[in-house]
Amino acid sequence: MERIVAANEVAFRVGFSGYSGHLRLEPLPPVERPNPLSSLPDFILPSAFEPATPDTVKKDLEQNYLVPELDPDEFSPENSGRQWDFDWFDRAKVELEPSLPRSVVVPSWELPFRRSKDGTSQGKWKPISVQVEVTELMEGAQVSGTLPRMPGPSKDFVSGSINKRPFRPGGLDNSQSSERTVPEGARNGDWVRELLDGGPAQTILPSLKQGVDFGCLKAHPYSWKCVDEQSSVDTGENLSTLSVQFDDLFKKAWEEGVDEGPASDGSSSEADSVKLEPEVKEEENVADTVQDTGFAPLDEILLEEPEGSTAQLDGVGDRSGTQHKEAWAVAGSSEGIANHFYELVPDMALDFPFELDKFQKEAIYYLEKGESVFVAAHTSAGKTVVAEYAFALASKHCTRAVYTAPIKTISNQKYRDFCGKFDVGLLTGDVSLRPEASCLIMTTEILRSMLYKGADIIRDIEWVIFDEVHYVNDAERGVVWEEVIIMLPRHVNIVLLSATVPNTIEFADWIGRTKQKKIRVTGTTKRPVPLEHYLFFSGELYKVCEHEVFEPQGVRAAKGAFKKKNSSPAGGGPGISMVSAVPQSGAQARQRENHNRGKVQKHSGPQAAGNFSWAGGAHQNNWGSRRSEASLWLLLVNKLSKLSLLPVVIFCFSKNRCDKSADNLPGTDLTTSSEKSEIRIFCDKAFSRLKGSDRNLPQVVRVQNLLRRGIGVHHAGLLPIVKEVVEMLFCRGVIKVLFSTETFAMGVNAPARTVVFDTLRKFDGKEFRQLLPGEYTQMAGRAGRRGLDKIGTVIVLCRDEIPEESDLSRVMVGSPTRLESQFRLTYTMILHLLRVEELKVEDMLKRSFAEFHAQKKLPEQQQLLMRKLAQATKTIECIKGEPAIEEYYEMAIKAEECGDHVLEKIMQSSIARKNLLPGRVVVVKSHAVQDHLLGVVLKTPSNDIKQYIVLVLKPDLPPSAQPASAALGKPDDKESGNFPQGYFIAPKGKRGTDEYFSAAGSRKGSGIINIKLPYCGKAAGVNYEVIGMDDKEFLSICKVKIKIDQVGLLEEPSNATYSRTVQQLLDEKADGKRYPPVLDPLNDLKLKDMHLVEEYNRWNSLLQEMSQNKCHGCVKLQEHILLQKELKGHRAEVDALRYQMSDEALQQMPDFQGRIDVLKEIGCIDADLVVQIKGRVACEMNSGEELICTECLFENQLDDLEPAEAVALMSALVFQQKNTSEPSLTPKLALAKQRLHETAVRLAKLQAHFKVAVNPEDYVQDNLKFGLVEVVYEWAKGTPFANICELTDVQEGQIVRTIVRLDETCREFKTAAAIMGNSALYKKMETASNAIKRDIVFAASLYVTGV
Repeated sequence: MERIVAANEVAFRVGFSGYSGHLRLEPLPPVERPNPLSSLPDFILPSAFEPATPDTVKKDLEQNYLVPELDPDEFSPENSGRQWDFDWFDRAKVELEPSLPRSVVVPSWELPFRRSKDGTSQGKWKPISVQVEVTELMEGAQVSGTLPRMPGPSKDFVSGSINKRPFRPGGLDNSQSSERTVPEGARNGDWVRELLDGGPAQTILPSLKQGVDFGCLKAHPYSWKCVDEQSSVDTGENLSTLSVQFDDLFKKAWEEGVDEGPASDGSSSEADSVKLEPEVKEEENVADTVQDTGFAPLDEILLEEPEGSTAQLDGVGDRSGTQHKEAWAVAGSSEGIANHFYELVPDMALDFPFELDKFQKEAIYYLEKGESVFVAAHTSAGKTVVAEYAFALASKHCTRAVYTAPIKTISNQKYRDFCGKFDVGLLTGDVSLRPEASCLIMTTEILRSMLYKGADIIRDIEWVIFDEVHYVNDAERGVVWEEVIIMLPRHVNIVLLSATVPNTIEFADWIGRTKQKKIRVTGTTKRPVPLEHYLFFSGELYKVCEHEVFEPQGVRAAKGAFKKKNSSPAGGGPGISMVSAVPQSGAQARQRENHNRGKVQKHSGPQAAGNFSWAGGAHQNNWGSRRSEASLWLLLVNKLSKLSLLPVVIFCFSKNRCDKSADNLPGTDLTTSSEKSEIRIFCDKAFSRLKGSDRNLPQVVRVQNLLRRGIGVHHAGLLPIVKEVVEMLFCRGVIKVLFSTETFAMGVNAPARTVVFDTLRKFDGKEFRQLLPGEYTQMAGRAGRRGLDKIGTVIVLCRDEIPEESDLSRVMVGSPTRLESQFRLTYTMILHLLRVEELKVEDMLKRSFAEFHAQKKLPEQQQLLMRKLAQATKTIECIKGEPAIEEYYEMAIKAEECGDHVLEKIMQSSIARKNLLPGRVVVVKSHAVQDHLLGVVLKTPSNDIKQYIVLVLKPDLPPSAQPASAALGKPDDKESGNFPQGYFIAPKGKRGTDEYFSAAGSRKGSGIINIKLPYCGKAAGVNYEVIGMDDKEFLSICKVKIKIDQVGLLEEPSNATYSRTVQQLLDEKADGKRYPPVLDPLNDLKLKDMHLVEEYNRWNSLLQEMSQNKCHGCVKLQEHILLQKELKGHRAEVDALRYQMSDEALQQMPDFQGRIDVLKEIGCIDADLVVQIKGRVACEMNSGEELICTECLFENQLDDLEPAEAVALMSALVFQQKNTSEPSLTPKLALAKQRLHETAVRLAKLQAHFKVAVNPEDYVQDNLKFGLVEVVYEWAKGTPFANICELTDVQEGQIVRTIVRLDETCREFKTAAAIMGNSALYKKMETASNAIKRDIVFAASLYVTGV
C-alpha cells in the first residue's frame, strides 16, 4: 500500500497478517529530507523516567514478556507437591510461539429444502454467519497429533512433503494411539525407581543423543504436599483399604534415602502392609476395570453404540426393545426421495438435460445432505452423473473434489469429458495440468502420496470420488484403495462408484466403521439396455441367455449342430476343425491346452494365449489352421453385418491374438468413402505432432491401414497416441470391428452394439482359467448403446467345442466376484506411518478390509471376556497344605502328550511283552483316578486268559469309597470280563511252563483262580487290589522282579502271602516315593530310534516326578484334577479372548514384525523405530521396489555411470514384462547390472531370514527385469525410436510405458539425492530425465490437448 504520513517520524503502512487476514501497522523508516530542521518531531515529551540503556531495556523485556510466571496461590508448595527452588524454564529454554486466533466468522450451511429465501423476486438464499472456534474448523485439518497445523510453503501445496505429517485419518479421533508417545519407562515406573535410587532424571527424548541436564535434584531444597484423606473425594467403599497414597510412598522413599537398595531380609515396607484380597476375588473385579488394564486400545469405532435408539438399516428403531449394533451402511431405496426430489432439492448445483433415474436422485439427495454414497450399478447405467454432481457441489461450496481412477486412460478421458463443464485439473504420474483447479482428476497412487505427505490441498477437499471400486480386487494395486480410504481425513466425504457386486453392504459397512460415518448405499441391478447372449457355431447363432435367465435349450441345440456337423463325411469344412463328436471335458481341454502351450509358446505370459482357441487351438500353427481362422472371422463379420449388429468389440485375451485376428481380415472393408475421409483427416491431425521418422513407424502405418477399412486393434502393446486414436475413432462410430484385450472394458467408456468373446478362458499370469462372472459381466456390459439400441448382443465364439451348460451358466448368470481385500504391508507404508508417532501400523492393519470381520466382533468378545472374568471361580483347598495340583496337572498333561506314542511303539511291542512275566514290578494306570500305581504281575495271558492279572497298591480311600469299577461308572464284569464267575481252571495240557513264579519249596499250583476280581484288601497298612488288565494299561516296566506265591495269592489267598508281597513292593521304593528303575531302552528294549529313546526317557522322568508330588495318591486327586481342568479351561478361554482382542492376533502381524526387523537391519529405522535418513529416502520410492532403489542409492552404484547408463540401469526397476530377448550391454553396464542383481539377492535373503513372506527367487525376478536396458541406453543417447524397436522383441507400447515411468523414477531419485545432499546425483538425474524426454515417447495425450 501507499505510504501514509500522519506526522513527522511516525510514518507507517497497513498490511495483512498471516492466513487469517488480520490488519497490521508497519512503521516505516523516516525519509531523508534536505532540510535537517524539518526532521525534528513536532512534539517532544519531557523525560519522566531515567534514561534507558540496552541492558535496562533487555531486562524489562525479559521480566515482562519472556519470563513465565506461575500463580503463587495455585502452584504453591503446599498445593502442588514437590517444588525445586531453581528456574526450570531457564534450564529447559522453552521457546515461546505466537498464539493462533481463537475464533472466526463463517457462513452456516443448511439443507436446500430448509433454506429461507428473502423477499426479493429472485428469492435467493442468504446464509447466516456465525462465530465459531478455529479449532472446530481445523478439526478435520489436524495432523496426527492434537494441535492444528499451519499451512506450509506454496510449492508443497499439492504434492506435500516428506517433512510434513499426514492429516489425522477419519475414525481415529477417539483412538488410543497417543499411548505410543509415552515411553515404556514412564509407564512401568522404571524412571521413578531410577530417580529414587539417586540416578539422574530422564531428560533425553527417545532417539536423541543429548537432553537437558538438571543436575542432582536432591541437592536442591524441596517441600512436600501432604494429602489429607478426609478432604479427598471418596470414590468407593473399598478404595481406601486397597490403595495407598503414592505421594506418601514417594516422600518416604526420598527422605529415607535409597542407598540400602530394595527391602530384603524379611523387612517389609509400608506398601507391603497393604494386603489385597485373594486372587479369586481380584479376578472377579477385573471386569470393572477392563478398559483401564489393557483393553483401552480397542477401537472406539467398533465399540461406539448409536445415540438414542439403535438405528436399523432403514433408520427405524427396533420395536421389540432389544438393542442392535449400529448399521454404518444404510441401504434400501426410498420412494419418497424420488417422488419429491425437486421439492427436496429445489436449487440443484447442476441441471441435467434428461430425467434422472431413481438411484441417481437418491444419490444426489444424499450428496446435498453432505453424506457419503456408494453407488453400485451396471456399466453405462449412469454412475458418472453422481460424480458430476459432486464436482458441481464442490464448485458451489468453493471447495475441491477429487476424482480417482485405477487406469490413466480413464483419467485422461474424464479430463476431456469434464473440461467444458467444470474447473478441472489433471494429475498423473507424467502429467500435471492446473493443479490449482477446484476439480482434480488423478490416479489413486497420486492421492495416496498426497495423504502420506500431508499436502495442504487435502484441507480443501470436500469429496473424493472412487471410480471402478471393484478394482480393489486387483492383486497388485488393490491395496492402494484401502490405504486411501483409511487415510482420508474426517472432513472428506466419499463417493464410491462400482459395478454390481454381491457384498456391497459389507464393503460399505467396513468403510462406515472405519471412517465413523454413515454410508448411503444405492444403485440399480437393472441394465439400461438388456442383453441377449448367443453361441456362434458354424455360421449360426444360438440364444442361451436372455434378461438374466439362462436358456439351456440353446446350448443343446448348439451341441446337436456340433454332433451333426462332425458326424457327416463332409463335415470337416475349411471353417471348422474336425474333432470328436463327443465334447471334451474341461479337464481334457485344459490338459491339451497346457500341452500345446509348452510346445508352441515363444514367450510365456498372456501373449501366448493368442495362439489358442476355445479348447486350446491344437492345430493353429499350420497353414490350414490359419486359413480356418480367417474363414471363421470372415463368417462372423458377415453374419453380424447382415444382422446389423455392428459395431462390435471382440475381446481376445492376448496382444498377439488381437493382432493376428485383425490380420485375418485382409480383404474386409466396412467403411464408406465419407468415413474413410473422416478417418484419414483425423489420423493426419493426430499424427501431425510426431516428427517424420515416427510417423512412418511400422505400427503407425499398419494401424492406419486397418482403420481405413473400419478395423481397429486396442491393447497395451500399442503406442499411447495410437491407442487414443483408436478409442476416439471408435467413439465416433467409424470403426466397425475392434479387436481388444479386456483393458478396453475397464479403461474406455465406449459401448458398442455387440460384444464377442473369442474364448471364455484367459491366462492370468500364472495359469489358464475360466473367466470369472464379474470379468464376463464387465466386458459384456459394453454391449448396447443407451439411447441407440434396444437390445445388446453378446456372442461367445465356439470353434472345435461347445462349452458345457454349467460353465456357461456360471459365467453368464452366476454371482459376480465379491469384493475381497488385497491389503498387504509394504515398506513404504510402514515407513510413512512410523514417521508419525501417533499413527500406528497396527491401526492401519486393524482398519483394513481383511480384518473387518474380526474387528467387528470385538465388542461381543469384550463383553464375553467381562462375563468370563466376573464368573465366580472355585478354589482348591488342599488337605496337605499349599496346593500343588497345578504342577501335578501340568505334568499329567505333558505325560499324556508323549505317552500315547510311547505306549503304542514300546510298551505294546513284543520285546516289552517278553519282560511282562510273573513277579515283574510294573507301573499301571489307575482306573479310579487320573493317576498311576505301582504293581506286580501275578499271571500272564494264555490261550484262554486274555488279560494280565496284576496286584497294585492303592492309595488310602475314605470308608465310603466305592470300588474302582463303580467309581468309573462301569460294571464289575467289564474289568473281569474273562472271569464272569470269578473262577477259572485251565486244562493241564494248556498250562504254560512259566505259569508260576513261586518261592523255593512252594507247592505246585493247579491253575485255579479262587478270587473274584477285582479283589481288594489291606496288608502292611496299605490298600491293594488284584485286577485284570490289557497290555495297553501298563505305563512302565521296572527292572526288578520279586518272588511271589501264586498259590497263596490266587488259588488259596492268605493274608500272610499278600502282606509279604505288598511289603516287597514297598521295599523296592528307593525313598518311599520313587518307583524302581525302569528297563533300559537300549540294552533291555533294544530301541534303535533316538527320537523314540528320548521320548521314552522323558515319559518315565515325568512319571517319577509325578510320583514325588504330594498329590500323588491323594484321596481328593480326582476331584482336584477335575477342578483344575475347569480352572485351566477358564483361563485358556480368557487368554484366547485376550489374544483375539490384541494386536498380536492380526493376520499380518508376523509379516509386520519381520519387515520391521529388515528395516532395522538395513538402517532405515533405529532401535526406537525412528525413521532415519535412509528411511526418508525409501519413502520417496514409489515406481520401483523401495528397498532395492534405496540400497542402490546408498551404495553409490550410479556414481561411476554416465546419465545415459544410469537411466538404462534404472529401467530394470520399472520394466514389467518377464520374458524378453537378452540385451547386449557394454562392459560398464554389465558390471552395474551384476552389482544391482547382487543387491537384490542380498535383500531377498535378508527378508527370508527374518521370516518375511517373500520367495527370494521370485523377489529378484519380479523386481529386476533387464530386458530394456539396451533399448533405454540407446534412446537416452539419441537413437531414433524406429531403430531402438529393432533391438528387442518387446512391443512399442511397452517400451513407451517403461520410459514414461522411468522419467517418474528419475524425479524420485532426484528428490532422494536432495535429501541425501548428493548434488552430483541430483544433476545426473536431471540430465538423464531431459535425455529421455523427447519425441513420440512423451507426445502429449490427445485427450488433454485435443485433436
